[in-house]
Order: sequence, then structure tokens, then C-alpha cells
Amino acid sequence: MAVDVARGTRGAQVTSSANVYTHGHHESVLRSHRWRTAENSAAYLLGRLAPGQSVLDIGAGPGTITCDLAELVAPGRVTATELNEAALELTRAQVAARGLDNTGPGNAGLGGVDCVVANVHALHFADDTFDVVHAHQVLQHVADPVTALREMRRVTRPGGVVAARDGDYGAFTWYPRVPELDEWLALYQRAARANGGEPDAGRRLLAWAHAAGFEDVTASASVWCYPAGEDAACWGGMWADRITTSDLARQLLAAGWATEADLNRIAEAWRAWSRSPDAWIAIPHGEILARA
Repeated sequence: MAVDVARGTRGAQVTSSANVYTHGHHESVLRSHRWRTAENSAAYLLGRLAPGQSVLDIGAGPGTITCDLAELVAPGRVTATELNEAALELTRAQVAARGLDNTGPGNAGLGGVDCVVANVHALHFADDTFDVVHAHQVLQHVADPVTALREMRRVTRPGGVVAARDGDYGAFTWYPRVPELDEWLALYQRAARANGGEPDAGRRLLAWAHAAGFEDVTASASVWCYPAGEDAACWGGMWADRITTSDLARQLLAAGWATEADLNRIAEAWRAWSRSPDAWIAIPHGEILARA
């Protein structure tokens, strides 16, 4: 059964704030997002999940984490959201591929996923609808993360949990030190903040949760690490493509913050870094589990 999408009123704060997704949905972006699973991207939440729960997954993207959550809470259901139908089609494709769209035989007991367009600043769900509300790498992109967390709290049942995990770009660290990668980081942070986001969100999640009115918050951190070899090659190659072909590249060029030559130089630096036998990069994340 699909959840009730009637707008609730408990603690609701409607805002017209727009969300701009800095990365976009180029293949180079989706390549890394499809690597994400509940195990490698939501381990802090797994102990709070149980069969039969209802889950809201905000900013589901290509749906790999979404589908993992659906299987973990089956026969409960997951509602996946994205900002528009084009982005939601990526989620639907993964849901169908995993047999969680309930359109085929043999799905009984597997749970399922409902896909809806929604804006985290003003969620169109009734108060107290979900047991768990989850957002992975979302709050760093929204215009008002405190309002977003208030909305996530509003649609969570009393005693339920709001879970958020975000990277912290300012804490990224790598070796060997390559000057062009420092340039890459500065350009990304400038673009993300110009879009109204906060790329160093990880360190701020606890403060945002407190500002949103949560009193019972467990904060933690975890790290993705890509060492020399296949992992570094995937990460470096992915960013070499993203800095030259994704929405980020187009924004940097349109704003005059970089030239094509600059972006190609940074891309080649990423490739050279990834080929080093000493290559190593750590991507820290902040995490919160906030009880409604």
C-alpha cells in the first residue's frame, strides 16, 4: 500500500527554498552512486532496522541503498523520493531490476518500494507516517538543512528515527599531494556553496539536528577509503570524468571560475594520482541518528 501523501501540520514549516544538485546525473556521477549499498553507506543505521517498518528514503538516486533498505525491512515498505520525475526514473529502474516494484509474481514477503516526487523542505506526507526517515548525501545539497530535518522529524512516528549521513569535503585527505587536486577541491566547494549547499556538511549534522529540535541524537563518523590499485583507479577516473563532463563542469565554465584547459589539467592530475602505487584517499562522513 502506498503511503498517504496528504500534507501534515505538526511542526510544519513550508519553504520555497529550491534545491540544486551540484553533481547532476551524468554517467560519471551515477557510476559512483551505484556502488553505494546499505552496508557501505548506512552501516550506522542497520541496527535500528527491523522487518515490517515503514521507511522514507529521501534523495534515493539510482536506488541501490533504497532497495537494500526495502529488503531489510520486508514485509515493510520503503518510499523513495527524488526532486523530479527524471531523477526518479533512475530509482524506478533499480527497483524494477531488484523485483521490488510489486509488478511481477513472486514478490510476496519481499517488501517493496513506492517512488514519489517530493521536496525535503516541504514533504507531502502526513505527520507520523514513517518509522525511519533516511537521507544519504542529501543535506549537504539543500538550501535549508534545519528545515529539512524538521520536516523529516514531522513525518517520523514518535519513537522513530531520523538518519542522515553526509560527506565533509573540507576533511578529505589524500596522498600523494597533488596541487591540482587542491584546486579541484576549492572549485567544488565554491560551486556547491554557490548552489546554496554546504559541502562540509558532515561536521555540522549534529548542530543542525539540535537546531531542528532533536534532543536525543547519536552522532558518529565513518570513512570511505580508496587505496592504490582498483579502488584508486575507480575514484580517480570517476572524478577525472566528472570534472570535465558533468553538471559541475558546465557550472564552472559558465561562471568563469575555470577554463576547459584548467578542467582538463585537473582531470589528468586525477588520472596520474590514481596510477601512483602510493595513491590513498580518505572520505570522512558525519552521521546522526535522531529520535523523533
